[in-house]
Amino acid sequence: MMPTSGLPFKGQSWDSGPVRTISARSLALLLGSGPLPRPAYRGLADGIRRLVSDGRLLVGTRLPSERTLTTELGLSRTTVGAALDALRDEGFVATRRGSGSVVCLPAGPSGLALSQAGLIPTDVPPDVIDLTYAALPAAAGVTAAYERALLELPRFLATAGYDPRGLPETRAAVADWFEGRGLSTSPDHVVITSGAHGGLSAVLRSQLDIGDRVLVESPTYPNAIVGVRRSAYRAVPAQLTATGWDVEAIEVGLRQSGARAAYLIPDHQNPTGLVMDAPTRQALAGVLARANTVPVIDETFVELGLEDPDGAARAAPFAASSPAAHTLGSAGKTWWGGLRVGWVRAPRGGAEAVIEARHSLDLGTAILEQLVVTDLLRQGESLLTERRREARSRRDALVTALRQHVPDWRLTVPSGGLNLWCELPEARGDELARVAESAGVRLARGGQFGVEGGFTRWVRVPFCVAPDEADEVGRRLATAWQLALGERPTTREVTPLIA
Repeated sequence: MMPTSGLPFKGQSWDSGPVRTISARSLALLLGSGPLPRPAYRGLADGIRRLVSDGRLLVGTRLPSERTLTTELGLSRTTVGAALDALRDEGFVATRRGSGSVVCLPAGPSGLALSQAGLIPTDVPPDVIDLTYAALPAAAGVTAAYERALLELPRFLATAGYDPRGLPETRAAVADWFEGRGLSTSPDHVVITSGAHGGLSAVLRSQLDIGDRVLVESPTYPNAIVGVRRSAYRAVPAQLTATGWDVEAIEVGLRQSGARAAYLIPDHQNPTGLVMDAPTRQALAGVLARANTVPVIDETFVELGLEDPDGAARAAPFAASSPAAHTLGSAGKTWWGGLRVGWVRAPRGGAEAVIEARHSLDLGTAILEQLVVTDLLRQGESLLTERRREARSRRDALVTALRQHVPDWRLTVPSGGLNLWCELPEARGDELARVAESAGVRLARGGQFGVEGGFTRWVRVPFCVAPDEADEVGRRLATAWQLALGERPTTREVTPLIA
């Protein structure tokens, strides 16, 4: 074995925050109980690499010692050593004398290295179906809301038009919306922002100092990861399980990292569609309070519960269990992305800090669009019921198409949101994203949803196309998958600038 003594491992810096550890027993459980393919060292190396690519073994995790792995896995020291050597050669493990072996990703444009960009809308050829963003066309009622808003606009034209807090009537409408969900809220709690993304940036800047750590689900919304990093904070991953949030693991992660904020999507999580149940909300709120960590809760998908057309079964807001929570909302997913109106519900006395922080981002939100959102919020469930039915029909049509055309892709039908998180039979997600456009679809790489990359066995497919287009999407994805299976690994960089 040849340790890379004194050198940072490829693709990562040694100074990347607290090093996570995994026990030999936990690693053995992740690898599974079946016999390793022969030769055994290659089977072990492939198994660990697959865990990294799937995002189940996080970058920066210190592996158990060779001696403990030998005992736990029932393998020889030579076999374990050869497997680690192979992983080092491939760039998935680095070893430094005195620090042990640490999981990393290959350096350079390998397709596995972490992208530093999120999902950015770009021009799409007319014959390509864009599946890189999760947003529906405008909801029924948006045009009429604009018409009514235009009648209200003249009374604002004699003013300067800047209001960093937001129009009083819009803040009141948002407060009433929270009240209707059982969370006591006054307009003084609310700041109207330019979308939820602007709200996230303002909240983080109001609460954190440069270099502070932010706990972030993995996988999660890529632009949130980028927003954390480009505001000079450090993202700390909290790995989601197949069923949701591991409260004990998050508590350990907070203790090890000292994260001062936690960005969470408890309602129809993006991209997995998971929903946090009430006991987990309460337990996690307690963990965050004890760690003195500020919860930043993204509720952009909260109104899209597709098995609940009237919205009656929505979980109570996370802030109902966590008085310190800052809650982000948006009109974009619910009604139309073109509105570019979001909001922050701050804790009591916290709105002023958010307003002060947003001055480095913008001076206010467009008045006409605020009036439109006020109108839509005041209409209540009458529009939302139809919106949920529309999204459900799109979901069901695309699920049917995927099961017909790519039956070996595994997915759990989500109860809400706008995304299908699909597990591929092989870790060819980077190749799939690279060749998809030649088959007439554009896809985001699974690795962009991971705080530290990985997820090459996964692809997010938003169900935003019309039901009568779903079968064609399924056909194109099947063609793209066949192309991906025949694609050779390449060192050509995959551009991350996708919508």
